[in-house]
Amino acid sequence: MPRKRFGQHFLTDTALIEAIVDLIDPQPGDTLVEIGPGLGAMTLPLLQRHKPLTVIELDRDLAARLRKRDDVEVIESDVLKVDFQALSEAKGAKLRVVGNLPYNISTPILFHLLEAVDVVVDQHFMLQKEVVDRMAAAPGGKDYGRLSVMLQWRYDIESVLDVPPEAFDPPPRVDSAIVRMLPLKTPPAVDPALLGALVASAFSQRRKLLRHSLGRWLAERGYSGHFDLQRRAEEVPVAEFVALALAVQAQTPETTKPA
Repeated sequence: MPRKRFGQHFLTDTALIEAIVDLIDPQPGDTLVEIGPGLGAMTLPLLQRHKPLTVIELDRDLAARLRKRDDVEVIESDVLKVDFQALSEAKGAKLRVVGNLPYNISTPILFHLLEAVDVVVDQHFMLQKEVVDRMAAAPGGKDYGRLSVMLQWRYDIESVLDVPPEAFDPPPRVDSAIVRMLPLKTPPAVDPALLGALVASAFSQRRKLLRHSLGRWLAERGYSGHFDLQRRAEEVPVAEFVALALAVQAQTPETTKPA
């Protein structure tokens, strides 16, 4: 039975599952890691095309079921506690990460994986469609916000497939979608913590002009450069936020810069 506290909704539409596996397109030599395999709806089709498979499962009963297979390595853990950098080192390869993420903690999982983006080839996730729309949003729309900026500065993000509620048991109360996340090959050398603080400040009062929020944040740091603060945060492209963070970083000696 699905456990509400784990946010479990099991995918049951076989045609849709095949379409998702086609999008993932596992290849020989890939190191595949699935988050939240559940009853194996996506796990088994993946295993038909690629072995072995590493899965991360918190539910001990579901983990025990999967351990009976000799082509699956089970990590029984909260995904937020999994060290993906160490996992990649243990495997001796970069990771392809897939999964039907628990909707109640999907954003923390995405930010946790962001810390290990250097060891990831790509990510394919099933998420609440509203979250995918925010992840992939362009400036100027209502969906564009902190999540958009903090993921797009490091990934190329695309919504690749919509998934209706009836594809699950039990059906969630929301529409879902598959998102593809490809790490950028040459990301800007910006301090993620600094960028995060800057973007959080910018969107803290998203209905007001940036001079009321980001302007104060910049003044507190003694920033003397120019940035158009007569806009709302939702109007500023990702590249401009990153460029501003780099400028603040260059002007602030105590800022710890990435290697």
